Amino acid sequence: MDTSFEEKSVWIQLVSLVVGLGGYLIVAGLMLSNGVSVLPPFVPVFAVAIIFIVAVNIAGHVVAAIASRLDEADERDRLIGWRAESRSSWILGVGVIGAIMALILSVGGVWVAHLLLISLFGSEVAKDVLQIVYYRRGI
Repeated sequence: MDTSFEEKSVWIQLVSLVVGLGGYLIVAGLMLSNGVSVLPPFVPVFAVAIIFIVAVNIAGHVVAAIASRLDEADERDRLIGWRAESRSSWILGVGVIGAIMALILSVGGVWVAHLLLISLFGSEVAKDVLQIVYYRRGI
């Protein structure tokens, strides 16, 4: 079955995000369990994860553009994107409210930063998964 460029793009984004930020969260979890409780040691690891995500997205989109027809996003693509975004954004909202509550309770900054990152990660993964489901099943 031939997939559109938009669907291939969602797959590329999902894979890069899960591998890049998922790997970061595993390393960060190990660092936290070993007693690292300040933010600066996490910065290089996070930078590597972001560079990886960007590199995979660029390479994947170049390959996808070469291998498939490059159609403009149509109404169906916009509807799928909007619906997936609207159904996954609550995850980010809950994470932000949780981070605000953590700040009120004087939880350490490294935990607040990771709570925000996890909520962003969860929201983006849910959005990408929903988009793939909508592309496969229809709206």
